[in-house]
Order: sequence, then structure tokens, then C-alpha cells
Amino acid sequence: MNGLYKRRGALKTIGIAAGTVFLNAAGQSRAIAAETASLLPQGATRLAELTRRLAAAPRRRDFKSVPMILDDREQWDYEALAEVFGYQGQPRQVWVNTDLAGQWPDAMRNALNTEIWSFRHPDTLLVAATHGSAHLALLDQAAWNKYALGQLPGNKLTSNTQLRKLPAQSIGVGDHRNVAGAYSTQDNSIPALLARGVVFMTCHNAIWELAETLHAAGSNPDKLAVDALAADLTNHVIPQAIVTPGIVATVLELQQAGFHYAH
Repeated sequence: MNGLYKRRGALKTIGIAAGTVFLNAAGQSRAIAAETASLLPQGATRLAELTRRLAAAPRRRDFKSVPMILDDREQWDYEALAEVFGYQGQPRQVWVNTDLAGQWPDAMRNALNTEIWSFRHPDTLLVAATHGSAHLALLDQAAWNKYALGQLPGNKLTSNTQLRKLPAQSIGVGDHRNVAGAYSTQDNSIPALLARGVVFMTCHNAIWELAETLHAAGSNPDKLAVDALAADLTNHVIPQAIVTPGIVATVLELQQAGFHYAH
């Protein structure tokens, strides 16, 4: 670690916590590792190493305020993002997901299954670049409760069901032919994708615009200014996700690093 970040920062669970719980660096690493890599295929040595390094990379979740435009590395998860940029396994694909109720968990699951077992590429890395309403999936349930995110116009979910660990995740582990198991349609969820090494990235611009929307609507129980409200939302991003300064520009950076675009 290069000391860019304070050694605090992440919610201990994948988002069902009643409030914000800060962990030290070792505790944060264990929390992230517990939800990732458990479903990696045999032979995924480079992907396993990346998930280990990502689990150790700090995530800052203790902001008091954030600016509209981030201009300092300490304002986003720079070290974790740099690990993804530098990944040398193949193939690498970035998915742009915009619809909270969309079919992207199923599509990403299918892409992984085909790359790993049909084309024999166990080190396949998929990055989920989220913005639009899909971005709400990476905010923990405490944020959904506090800011009534289920009541936003157009939101079809009343709670963040995308973060629920489904029973299928513990069925047929290691058996990709099990039609009711961890690699099947019965396990389309963020926890399942995390366990398979998928990297989720959030968008600061989406967080800022959500803060503006909540502020204007009066859904702001602490009566925070927009910069402080955006900071609080950032603090509620799940610890496994990587906060970026802006997802559209980050997608461009990923493409320059050799990632292929998918939508």
C-alpha cells in the first residue's frame, strides 16, 4: 500500500448491515475476500491473484464531503482501479449496465460460462461498469432504507434484491452441468458474479446526480448539502465495488488497456 488512503473504509457485509460499520485494512480485506473468488474455475490462476490483490486494495468509505468533479486520487478507489487496468489475463471484457431491472446478471453469467467451459478461458475477467438506475444495485440496503431509494420514479424494486445471496450459490459448486446450481439461471445475482471474479465499478457522477435528485425531493433526513449527501452515498457503496471518478470515462480507459466493450 502506498498510503494514499486512510486504512478505514468498508461495510463488513455485502450490504444488509443496519448501519455503516468501518473496518481496518485487514478486516476490510477479509470482508471482500469472503464474497469473491469462491466460485473461480480450476486453472484461473491470474484471476485468483487479481481477486486477492483487489481484496487487499483499500476502499475509502469515510468521506464527509466530495466535489462534483473528482480531481484527486484520494477521492476514488484508485489503487483497486489500477489493479484492474494492469490485469494481464485474457480475455477481458467491460459490460456497461444501466438498467436496475435489466437482464445483465443473466447475460454476464452466460458470457462467463461460455468463455470458461466452451472456449477454455478460465482467467476471463468481466468488469461491470454500472450507471443509470443499475447504479442503485451497488448501494447497500441501509442507503435504500435511509433515502427511500425504492420510491424513486421508475424504480421497480422496493429493496435491493440484487444483493441477495441466492440458495443456488451453494449448490453444485464445481459442477458447471448442474442445472439448479451456482452457474445456472437460478443464481443470477451480484454475489454470484462477485464469487466468480466479476469486478463491479460505480460512478461518482451517478452518485452526485442522485444526491442532487434526493436533495431536491427532500429525501434527505440529515438535511445535508449536496456535497455531503454525495459523500454519504459514496460511503454506502458496497466494499467489493470500485468507486471511479466517472464510469463512462473509465470505460474508455479500460478499452485503452485492452478490454473489449459489451452492452
